[in-house]
Amino acid sequence: MAHSEIKRPAVFIDRDGTINEQMGYINHIDRFKIFPFVPDAIRTLNKRGFWVIVVSNQSGVARGYFPISLVHKVHEYLREALKREGAYLDDILFCPHYPNGKIPEYSKECSCRKPRPGLIRLAQKRFPIDMESSYVIGDRYTDIELAKRCNLKGILVKTGYGLGDIEYVFPYLDIKPDYVAVDLKDAVKWIITQNAR
Repeated sequence: MAHSEIKRPAVFIDRDGTINEQMGYINHIDRFKIFPFVPDAIRTLNKRGFWVIVVSNQSGVARGYFPISLVHKVHEYLREALKREGAYLDDILFCPHYPNGKIPEYSKECSCRKPRPGLIRLAQKRFPIDMESSYVIGDRYTDIELAKRCNLKGILVKTGYGLGDIEYVFPYLDIKPDYVAVDLKDAVKWIITQNAR
């Protein structure tokens, strides 16, 4: 992928629970429901010149719950839905692996399963990213841990697993989000104000 070498900040966005309703495993396209505020939030980032990159764990592939083709189908649907609203994603990166899976080719220890930094390292190879001004947005403690491991600012949204993780998981962790947002739109609003400083 050829891009001009001018570095731009990126916003790495988790998928399930952040972009779409948390349904457990999205094992059918009908279970993929995009939150209504998402196209506007992503369009705002597009206009401000951020790279917008989805980073998602999809271990259901390794577990044998659905084929990798379904993940691609869902992402095609997501891209089309955003396009209709004048928004776009620069990339969608996902980890299909799980150490104790049922599907041999995907059942392994990997460096791309969040909170490991593999997906963000891959994005850095593909895009000229200004890491110092970049962010991770997600609904789980693993997204915030990913942010910390990569020295990025981490924003936790209250959609998906967010509220539960705030109440039951974060009190026992050494890591804290840089900001707790109502949803993706609120997270983007916070990013814009941070970058305006």
